[in-house]
Parts: sequence; C-alpha cells; structure tokens
Amino acid sequence: MSAAMHKTLIVTNDFPPRPGGIQAFLHNMALRLDPDRIVVYASTWKRGREGAEATAAFDAEQPFTVVRDRTTMLLPTPGATRRAVELLREHGCTSVWFGAAAPLGLMAPALRRAGAGRLVATTHGHEAGWAQLPAARQLLRRIGDATDTITYLGEYTRSRIADALSPEAAARMVQLPPGVDEKTFHPGSGGDAVRARLGLTDRPVVVCVSRLVPRKGQDTLIRALPAILAAEPDAVLLIVGGGPYERELRRLTRELGVSKAVRFTGAVPWSELPAHYGAGDVFAMPCRTRRGGLDVEGLGIVYLEASATGLPVVAGDSGGAPDAVLDGETGWVVRGGEPAEAAERITALLADEGLRRRMGERGRAWVEEKWRWDLLAQRLRELL
Repeated sequence: MSAAMHKTLIVTNDFPPRPGGIQAFLHNMALRLDPDRIVVYASTWKRGREGAEATAAFDAEQPFTVVRDRTTMLLPTPGATRRAVELLREHGCTSVWFGAAAPLGLMAPALRRAGAGRLVATTHGHEAGWAQLPAARQLLRRIGDATDTITYLGEYTRSRIADALSPEAAARMVQLPPGVDEKTFHPGSGGDAVRARLGLTDRPVVVCVSRLVPRKGQDTLIRALPAILAAEPDAVLLIVGGGPYERELRRLTRELGVSKAVRFTGAVPWSELPAHYGAGDVFAMPCRTRRGGLDVEGLGIVYLEASATGLPVVAGDSGGAPDAVLDGETGWVVRGGEPAEAAERITALLADEGLRRRMGERGRAWVEEKWRWDLLAQRLRELL
C-alpha cells in the first residue's frame, strides 16, 4: 500500500463524550490527524437511551469515522479483537494506535497477523500502577513485546513502566505527552468576567482546576488557608470542578473556619475552563500519591494549561506532576499533603506581582516551545 493510502485504526476505551483527561488527549490528537486516514474503534459512553443519544450526537460531529462497540467498557475479549481485525481489513488500515496500552494492547498480536505494519501503544498514569503488580507486569511485558513503540508521558511514568518491559521494548519507548491548545488557553481568556461574576474583582485569587478527589490536594489548600489569610487577609481559594470529594472539602472549610474564603464552582463546561484559569493570580494543585503508589498523577496537564494562561503554578510532587513544571522558573513543586509548604509558596507569589508575572511569562513561553498540540501530533504521525 502506498504512503498516500496509509490509514490508522485507533482502538480505545477512552474517547468523548466520556469525560476525562485521557479522552481529551486522544480526541485532540485525532483531530490533528488526517480525518480521511483514521478510523476510531471505541466503547459506548453510557448504557441506556441518554448515553446512546449523546454518543451518536458526538460521533456525527466528528470529521473522521467512529465505530462504537455496544459495551461501555472495551476490553481485549475475543469478540472485540475480532471486530478490531474486521475494521482493520475493511478500512485498509496499516497501523494501529492503542489509546491506552493496558489492557487493549493485548490485541496487538491478532492485529499484526491481520496486516498491521505499525503498532503504537500509549501509556498514562495507570500503567505505572500496573507495573507494580506482578500479574499486571506480565501483561505489560507482553504488550511491549507485541508492539513497535510504547509511549510515555514523562520521566516518572517512563522509569516505572520500563522496569516491567523487556529490555528491547524499553529501548523503543518514546515520549508522547498530551498537549495544550495555546490558542484556547492564553492570558486574555476572560478571567475578569469570572471574577466579577463571583464578586472577586479586588481579591487575590488562588485557583485550582481539577476533579474533586483526594489525590488532587484541594484539602491541602484548604488546610493552608489560615496561614495564607494571615499574610493576605483578602485572599480567596477558587475550587473549580466537581467530584465525590466535594462534601468532605466543604466540611473541612467549616471545620477550619475558612468558608468565606473558599468558592466552589462545581463542574464547569470545558468551554468555560480557560476563563476560570484566568480568574486566578496563582494556580495551585498540591497533588499527592496515594494507595502505596497505585493512585498517582500521570503528568498534570492542568499545570501546563495554567502556564499557557500566564499563571505561576504550585504543583505537588506526585508521580509525573513535576514534569509539567520548571521548578523555580514557571512555578514551584511542593511535597503533596504538606499545607505549610503550599502556604509558603502561595504567599510568596501573592506578595510579589513581579515574580508572578515573570513565572507566568516563562510558563507561557515554555508551552509554546514544547507543549503545543501541533508539535505532538507530528510526533504521533511519525510513530505511525
């Protein structure tokens, strides 16, 4: 088959309208590939009529072909593997991209036999957890040996996943992190309007954009607030996002007597996220590793989105989060779960407008240099 006819089959359980970081990563990459040369094989988002309608509406808007498995969890079962092989042959695909290596990369041998010349499997945070479990390590090793390239987010995930692979597969690993849309996330993203709506126009704002789960560290920020307020009495913590930890976080604000200095927005539509980043003076998410290393931050794209918006960042030291910060240049990395460290760095930034501006400008420049989607999509095209 000529290069002009080259097509790629994307096999993934993680694809919109299902929400999440991996889903956004894959969709953004797919949109930057030639739509005539890709076919997506994915799960259905939710059971029932509502889920089916949302999935169908989303698929109809895409410039490329999307084929859905009826299941809500696509696994490397014999039936799903047969369907992937049928799609590969039907559409004349010569390469395959597994949107998450574990476990769908176990389909690789069957797709190779069916004619796939290039097989690329992308890893995220969860594969670093797999690498610590004996049975899962064996599966990762099989996936590495059956594919041409395993991609990784950053040095943290690379080192842990490589330890589970054969030396040959580890040597073939290539970095492929998610990118940032620097045209969407930028300093003039509408933050003033969000501040005005929330009554925060004249107040120093620390913003955290993330799902509300224990690993992300919103509780650490709340515990840091008394020390921050002692230095900056008008400061406010803007917590953007929804999730199962919200009730506990609200209880903590009451317990510490800082409720008036915390705003919860709840879940925010993706289109409004840039403006919510822009409402902050400082971005902070002091994430921490939990469950003995199984619950860990893969990269932390929120830090890069904040940098693109021109904010200095305070990041936790969980997993690959430090890979998204130039420590001392675009912000600082603190120990997750340490309120005093977070308070010290945040207070220093709130007190120094020049420092905030320099770190924000350096962060914006770094995103433009290294983290733009178009640069990373070109890397994927070369791998395929």
